[in-house]
Amino acid sequence: MATLLRKIGLIRLHDRDTEDPKHHQGSFKGSKSNQKNNTKHCNTSSDSNSILNPPDTKTKKSEQSNKDKPPGKEKQTSKDIKEKQQVAASKAPATPLQPLVPHRPHCSQVRTRRLMKELQEIKRLADNFITVELADDNLFEWNVKLHQVDRDSALWQDMKDTNTEYILLNISFPDNFPFSPPFMRVLTPRLENGYVLDGGAICMELLTPRGWSSAYTVEAVMRQFSASLVKGQGRICRKAGKSKKSFSRKDAEATFKSLVKTHEKYGWVSPPVSDG
Repeated sequence: MATLLRKIGLIRLHDRDTEDPKHHQGSFKGSKSNQKNNTKHCNTSSDSNSILNPPDTKTKKSEQSNKDKPPGKEKQTSKDIKEKQQVAASKAPATPLQPLVPHRPHCSQVRTRRLMKELQEIKRLADNFITVELADDNLFEWNVKLHQVDRDSALWQDMKDTNTEYILLNISFPDNFPFSPPFMRVLTPRLENGYVLDGGAICMELLTPRGWSSAYTVEAVMRQFSASLVKGQGRICRKAGKSKKSFSRKDAEATFKSLVKTHEKYGWVSPPVSDG
């Protein structure tokens, strides 16, 4: 038995020593390849995760960037900017608009040409309705004589009774005439009613900035004044003391300013159609 066991042990030792080392290497390589395959499988799984993960990371980054952005700093379109500007403009305190006034040198030339033209036209009037004299040779201030009113009126009868040949008025033209109305007042005789007020001021809407039009001529204004005298039942003042007291420019200007304010507040009364 002992010999058999020895033999068996020797055989095993011999077999072990005579085994092909390549077999062990192959097995070792196989184990390595298995490890590599295992690692490959792990890598593929991680790669697959990396392929699927980028969108998540991108969305996370975009979310993070959005979180990091300070509020109110989003991109604004041109439409949003315009709307904001309009809102800001509407909230801004409104500044009163200044009326457009033509340039002064240009106005002076326009005024001069206009008045020269009107002087020539008045001189050519056939009915001698009015005549004009320059006050102190000043083209921009006229003394106008009104020779005619309605012959059926009480005022015309007063003129005949008092030997009054004309009603004398003074007209001064501002720098921006004809874009602004002239200032007109009665000088002599002293009149009552007929829309002639203290100082010789004349209550006529067309002589106010609201009622004035640059198309009005001096002749047209005088014809309107003649009609308003009759309509307002104007008469020559014959009362003792009052008749000799002359009108003053200062009183006329103060009265005119007052009546303009009054009519701007309460309006101007339009005459009935029957009165023309």
